[in-house]
Amino acid sequence: MRVTREQMAQNRIRILDAASELFREKGFDAVTVSEVMNAAGLTHGGFYGHFDSKEDLVAKTIDHVFKVDSSAPFNLSSYVERYLSPLHRDNPGKGCPTAGMAAGTRHQSAAARHAMSDGTRAQIDRIASGIKGDPAERRRLAIVSWAAMVGAMTIARGIEDQALSNELLSETRTWIDDAIGEGVQGN
Repeated sequence: MRVTREQMAQNRIRILDAASELFREKGFDAVTVSEVMNAAGLTHGGFYGHFDSKEDLVAKTIDHVFKVDSSAPFNLSSYVERYLSPLHRDNPGKGCPTAGMAAGTRHQSAAARHAMSDGTRAQIDRIASGIKGDPAERRRLAIVSWAAMVGAMTIARGIEDQALSNELLSETRTWIDDAIGEGVQGN
């Protein structure tokens, strides 16, 4: 039975969504193409109709997940609150692509690193859009806030001490609130 173009496009999105979740949960190297296709509800044989290789899948997945994440409405205060939460920490497969994939991306293709660069740039711009004031200062605050958020999330997920993990999230949230303060758009 022949698959329509529309069905092919829907299947590709299913594959990218499944890969995104698996890569964020387990890392790039721990996930096989068969596992991705199974999670997408498709057979392994259909993979090469969508991607040239696993390397291609990785790059396209990074690009895809940043585009999906950037399409949601944005409020900086709410974003920081949600990002630096135990719920986000405890659900890496549904969470931030940077916290979930950045460290592993350095071992991936130039295309994957390019997609991570583009996604990071977009996140910084998005955060800066939620800060009032001089453009250079907004960008500086966005960069240090984003770095603090990703760093705190990465460490909070990697340690077994729940109290320390919660403290990392809470103190980073407080630090960002203090650093940005009245500079949040809409305040």
